[in-house]
Amino acid sequence: MNNPYENKTAIKKSWEFLKKDTWASTFVWLVILTILIRFVLFPALSLITGSALPIVVVESCSMYHDSDFDSWWERNSAWYESNDITKEEFEKFPMKNGFTKGDIIFVWGHSKTKKGDIIIFEPENSEAKHPIIHRVVTLAPIGTKGDNNLRQLTEDNNAQKIDETKIPEENIIGQAKLKIPLIGWAKLIFFEYSRSSEQKGFCG
Repeated sequence: MNNPYENKTAIKKSWEFLKKDTWASTFVWLVILTILIRFVLFPALSLITGSALPIVVVESCSMYHDSDFDSWWERNSAWYESNDITKEEFEKFPMKNGFTKGDIIFVWGHSKTKKGDIIIFEPENSEAKHPIIHRVVTLAPIGTKGDNNLRQLTEDNNAQKIDETKIPEENIIGQAKLKIPLIGWAKLIFFEYSRSSEQKGFCG
């Protein structure tokens, strides 16, 4: 039978170890935090938000705006106006100034998709390694476009064969609702070495 006194002593010793300012205790804290985030925080957030990915780190510059909105629109308006999206309409879209690589995005999975929303989705029949986060520009079918891309992705204009012109509803993971700038670089910095030269570094 377990001795309650011995159990309390073991817990006390463990706590004293964790309170020490040593590399070993720091490492153990990191392991504990990783386990809590992976197996407690993320499942709880998924349940609350209704999304399998409640938090995402932006890994590309496809939604980056390199200037204020008016200047950005002046350079990019041709595509949107030819697809029945006016400046006045775009100004009312969520996150009208886009976001950049390294931003953290909080995702909500309970909302109905509307034109102008920024959605996270799994590309259909592509070689993409990660979900895509782009703005909805059509609803029937659902189609998206990166604010910083010249055109929509189709099977024949990108190496990963991503087609964002007809996204099945069931492939949508959720909508971007809130961003925290650049904090995601704490994760991205460890993977930059493996990226191609044109994908490395900050946007702009």
